[in-house]
Amino acid sequence: MAGGASTGVNPYAAKRRQALAGQSGWAGLVHNRRIFAIAVFASLGGLLYGYNQGVFSGVLSMYTFDQRMGTAVSNTNQKGWLVAILELGAWVGVLATGYLADKLSRKYTILLAVVVFCIGVIVQTAAYAASSIFGGRFITGLGVGSLSMAVPLYNAELAPPEVRGSLVALQQLAITFGIMISFWIDYGTNYIGGTGSGQSEAAWRIPLALQLVPAIILGAGILFMPFSPRWLVNQGRDDEALAVLSKARRAPPESDLVQIEFLEIRAQYIFEKETNAIKFPQYQDGSRSSAFKQGVYDYLSLLSSRTLLYRVAVGSLTMFFQQWTGVNAILYYAPSIFADLGLTGNATSLLATGVVGIVMFLATIPAVIWVDKVGRKPVLISGAFLMAACHFIIAVLFGLYHDSWATHTAAGWGACVLVWIFAIAFGYSWGPCSWIVVAEIWPLSIRGKGISIAASSNWMNNFIVGQVTPTMLSNIGFGTFVFFGAFSLMGGLFILFFVPETKGLSLEEMDEVFGDSEGLAAADQQRQLEIADRIGLSAYGQKTDLEKHSQDQYEEETKS
Repeated sequence: MAGGASTGVNPYAAKRRQALAGQSGWAGLVHNRRIFAIAVFASLGGLLYGYNQGVFSGVLSMYTFDQRMGTAVSNTNQKGWLVAILELGAWVGVLATGYLADKLSRKYTILLAVVVFCIGVIVQTAAYAASSIFGGRFITGLGVGSLSMAVPLYNAELAPPEVRGSLVALQQLAITFGIMISFWIDYGTNYIGGTGSGQSEAAWRIPLALQLVPAIILGAGILFMPFSPRWLVNQGRDDEALAVLSKARRAPPESDLVQIEFLEIRAQYIFEKETNAIKFPQYQDGSRSSAFKQGVYDYLSLLSSRTLLYRVAVGSLTMFFQQWTGVNAILYYAPSIFADLGLTGNATSLLATGVVGIVMFLATIPAVIWVDKVGRKPVLISGAFLMAACHFIIAVLFGLYHDSWATHTAAGWGACVLVWIFAIAFGYSWGPCSWIVVAEIWPLSIRGKGISIAASSNWMNNFIVGQVTPTMLSNIGFGTFVFFGAFSLMGGLFILFFVPETKGLSLEEMDEVFGDSEGLAAADQQRQLEIADRIGLSAYGQKTDLEKHSQDQYEEETKS
């Protein structure tokens, strides 16, 4: 039983499905043409997220934006809020998405998020005062936060299990790709009308407006995509769910592959419904009041169990340290940082910023290959220590030469190279790996709520980092790098001493490494097996046993 626990369904039926499913990974995406098309749309959501992260750093350093927004850029406190208010909106958006995705469907939640995102972008693009940028970025943040959770959720529920991991990898690649192209678009538009007093306001309005292009494509495209089969089952629309799976898998509804996957979804739905009935029998009357109270107590239950509290701490602190490595300080304020490190001229600092995007994107590619072979801990620890080393050496160079970069150009370029190495370290480690760990550590019955808490931790810490970084750079100078270096080092030590390796662990084994004497995940697994027997899913596993017996018998006869 342990070997199949990680599937979250009857392990024998899962083996039958895996035997029928075909290839996995990138080859599987090509084989599943319709799913690959959906993955492309998922990547548009990641592209929006990444582009939005990167584009504002270049805009902040443009001459006409500075002139138009005044103290909102020149005052470090206001500048911090100008950047960070998007993350505050995203924090609100991600917390609201769980309810909206269940109520409206994953599909229409994505559409709503795109509409909200576009409204925010239009307000920013047409802004003639800082107040419009503040309001527009908060509204945009609502959409970004919602998309960062709704799009992967939709694709994960529609994709066959054998290509789900590749979809996650594609999403992370799209985020870094969005960051990369935003930096280079900023670099190009910065020359519209010149880089000084003659610069046109189109230099910053165009890169902001370009966010509308992938957003509109995503919003229009999602209308032609099917509903999530998981959501349809939750709504009691089983026939529609079966039809969606049949079309997506290019197999008839009565085929074993489609039937097993459909019954797996039904088994999980029944499991969650029965879990709620067991935990909260007093809130099963279907009223809004009971549903609200059940949700509140479900979250509180994460704090009442020592092992669940441990997992909440691991998930939340992993996201905390991811943000306090200073990665988003680099992304948001890269041109300012490069200027502080001695690169003269706005165009030169924007060019150096563009390299950050390239190296981070390229570093994410091998991470897809390494993480399942090497493990999560070695990748995260090595990345944290490398980032800390970069911060500390930059701090030394900054402290020695911040008043004399012109006569120490080699030191300035050395510091810039260290920023690029930092971006590589984050790209292969904490960028993709922290999200993998956060998704793996939960028992099935509380996985959604656990991930939502960790995601909210990510956005809230993202908000704080964006808000305080300008003030830190202005007031403590090289101490900013010491600060982020110390947190990078602490993040590595946290992973080393407090986070177990989660590579390849089943649900029962996850209980063991987190010290769960109650065997919460094992109990979840046992109940799932009982449900699989009840709805007929186990019968498909018996086919595998019969086929294996026939094969073994054939081999014995051949040998004799």
